[in-house]
Amino acid sequence: MQKRWTVRSYQPKQEALLQSSLRIHPLLCRLLVQRGMHTYDESRLFFRPTLADLHDPWLMKDMDKAVSRIEQAFFMREKILVFGDYDVDGTTAVATVYDFLHSLYDNIEFYIPHRYREGYGISPQGIEYAKENDFTLVIALDCGIKAVEQITWAADNGIDFIICDHHLPDAILPPAVAILNPKQYDCPYPYKDLSGCGIGYKLISAFAQKKGVSEEKVHRYLDLVATSIAADIVPMTGENRVLAFHGLKKVNESPLPGIKALIQLSGLKEQLTISNLVFVIAPRVNAAGRMDDARKAVNLFVETDMEKAMAIAEVLHADNFDRKEIDGNITKEAVELLQNDLSLKDKKSTVLYKPDWHKGVVGIVASRLIDKYYYRPTIILTLSNDKVAGSARSVTGFNVYEAIHQCKDLLENYGGHFYAAGMTLKPENVEAFQQKFEEVVATTIDPDLLVPEIVIDTEITLKDITPAFFNILRQFEPFGPENLRPVFLVRNVTDSGYSRLVKDEHIKFSVKQGKSPNALTGIGFYMSEKFPIVNSKRPFDMVFTIDENEWNGKMNLQLKVIDIRTTH
Repeated sequence: MQKRWTVRSYQPKQEALLQSSLRIHPLLCRLLVQRGMHTYDESRLFFRPTLADLHDPWLMKDMDKAVSRIEQAFFMREKILVFGDYDVDGTTAVATVYDFLHSLYDNIEFYIPHRYREGYGISPQGIEYAKENDFTLVIALDCGIKAVEQITWAADNGIDFIICDHHLPDAILPPAVAILNPKQYDCPYPYKDLSGCGIGYKLISAFAQKKGVSEEKVHRYLDLVATSIAADIVPMTGENRVLAFHGLKKVNESPLPGIKALIQLSGLKEQLTISNLVFVIAPRVNAAGRMDDARKAVNLFVETDMEKAMAIAEVLHADNFDRKEIDGNITKEAVELLQNDLSLKDKKSTVLYKPDWHKGVVGIVASRLIDKYYYRPTIILTLSNDKVAGSARSVTGFNVYEAIHQCKDLLENYGGHFYAAGMTLKPENVEAFQQKFEEVVATTIDPDLLVPEIVIDTEITLKDITPAFFNILRQFEPFGPENLRPVFLVRNVTDSGYSRLVKDEHIKFSVKQGKSPNALTGIGFYMSEKFPIVNSKRPFDMVFTIDENEWNGKMNLQLKVIDIRTTH
């Protein structure tokens, strides 16, 4: 798949000023300035985040109301229901708030809606459960900000709601007794991009302060907060960076039994990074809701007995194995559909439908098709409860939600955001929807957006890549949106004579630059089609990130190659 390379702009004056105070490699200063660090103090906070850097939770609008309402429930012995979404952010948020409050109060339960029977958010079944079982206070996490109708009905039936949500509010808000959401236009809270679990963490922080509970009891949940930040792909800036930094520290030093069990089952032995949480831990947690019931994930997170935690983790591990097998099979079927129908190849979008595909993995399949096969807005549809349900994923820069909105006359329901969305429609409307969506995408998408872009932070030379340089570079972690792992470009490198194909799919690079005899090694996964460029002995340009590789007990720097092309 051909890719376009874009080198980020830079600010030489700002970089020079920062370099004069930090006295580190100028390219490291360039990376810092690109990430918004312009002074020594800003850089110090970036490299050495402390929990003392977190904002006062009482700055959040309605925090006083939320804490007072929970105190009232404790005093009146009311039944409290902690309610949350079935994904990683929702289940970690529920586990954090439920477990903390349960350590202080026993008249409390949690509720996770079933992905297929109830769907996302505050479900009528969930409110009915609260009513039938005499719950008078519901704490909603990672959902609720748009549930005006449901929460109005709950209020009319004597059920109060505290909403802890990070999704963008509409003009009309639900009639909750308290809404904790920094994205409210009149909320003075300084940081706006917390995860759902992050907002739950702020709630228990404030409650702990009010009740004189030690900070250590709150810090116990930092590994869950870090997992939610990683999985929900929120910006790795400000408070999220502080929480993720210290959450990762806890993951590696003293994880909760449930997290520890997932780590052991995954086979990870090195220091865990955000990437491990995203690609190893999060899929096992999500698999609970995709394949069965997400309550298992909460049960895992709140379990204190290691043996019992391992038993639950093994169920999630098995769910994830089933999920991978199913989404692998569906991806294969989807690729065959695309390859066997020539009319689909030249389209600007992909919309595929098979009634027997598993609803829980269609979003994963859509992402996989974009990443590996056909880089264009993609929707995968299947049949669920006599309705066609689907998930959409987009390419960088294209608003797939808006494109779906323009097809609303053919849909029963839809929702989502810029890069991902979901929808339901009648089976008889599938063909018309495929045609309409293609028409909308074809007439609105910039053709450049159909070519995947690699954003490069800066050019570099091979001689710049030293252990001292990497030692500071690794302190840019944890990586995530708005602080992605730095991507470098080196020009005019040549094969040292030792580059080779590995397993007929990957390239093991050994490259040098200029007259220097020293070579650096690298690995390029699934890049075998580019090997003729390397093998030609002519200069080529290379885009990569820098990593470490252990070989015979020794750590060496290694380039993780993203793309190469012949030097022009």
